[in-house]
Amino acid sequence: MGLGHWGPNLARNFNALPDAHLHTLCDADPTRLQRVGANYPAARQTSDFESVLADPAVDAVVLATPVHTHFEMASVALQAGKHTFVEKPLARSSDEARQLVALADAQGLILMVGHVFLYNAAVRQVKHYIDSGELGDIYYIYAQRLNLGIVRQDVNALWNFAPHDISIINYWLDGAPTKVDAHGYAYLQPGIEDVAFMNLEYPGGQAAGVHVSWLDPNKVRQMTVVGSKKMVVYDDVSPDAKIKLFDKGVDRKPGHGLGSYATFGEFQLLLRAGDLLVPKIKFAEPLRAECQAFVDAIRTGQPPLADGRNGLAVVEVLEAADRAMKRTADFTDDAD
Repeated sequence: MGLGHWGPNLARNFNALPDAHLHTLCDADPTRLQRVGANYPAARQTSDFESVLADPAVDAVVLATPVHTHFEMASVALQAGKHTFVEKPLARSSDEARQLVALADAQGLILMVGHVFLYNAAVRQVKHYIDSGELGDIYYIYAQRLNLGIVRQDVNALWNFAPHDISIINYWLDGAPTKVDAHGYAYLQPGIEDVAFMNLEYPGGQAAGVHVSWLDPNKVRQMTVVGSKKMVVYDDVSPDAKIKLFDKGVDRKPGHGLGSYATFGEFQLLLRAGDLLVPKIKFAEPLRAECQAFVDAIRTGQPPLADGRNGLAVVEVLEAADRAMKRTADFTDDAD
């Protein structure tokens, strides 16, 4: 359901899977439905979502609709006994997300959220570096997701962009943050932040910073992980160097004498600048892998990596960030 900006990409990938069948295309706009449907003549076309849910030949539904519709449409889909894939974010609130998770559990159905970067080969390579200990202890992570447009009217830049970075950081660090702080600024539309800066703290002491904006001259999709041994930069925009592994850091050198070092501080902390590695990554379309994961989860009954609980954890962070931005606004109002 939903053939606007992202829906056609989902239709294309599900249609290409050998163990799935694109049964029906559904959109409220007849013109858009006809235009996209021309690429899939075997698929039924309809603007009636209820007829899709009533069709016993439909095992699962995929929702790529505006965020404010996610909860209601996913709820009725699950109640109709359909496995459900929902584009990010899962819902507008953690309460709605919890209800969807509980409903899927009660129905014995797969609920999946579109955190597509969890199926990105470069993101998984960084996860390997972290889990293997190659980076050492993780100190902090920072992410930038910037662009000029698309300007949304239903959600702010944080809810539009940050689900990707939150889901990736939670995946890399095996958990959710314990503290969230954020500042946002609305320049184009009152009450809808165009740019936001978010700080996260994780149980292991790691810090993470996220900067998102749809009001920036450059398209940036970059994340940096700083560890005690090595550092890695993941650049999703780069065509041939999506990951750079830096053998750089600051080493502690305990001992009994200064030797050739001028000061004790210089002796204790030594800068290290080693090799730069750009690993070759066998890259496949992440969206194809995500769609396959949904089909595999339906077939096996095993929850996918980006399941409903994963989506709930991301929504909880977004909610906390919204509260933090509101507190900042209230403080400014009080000061006046």
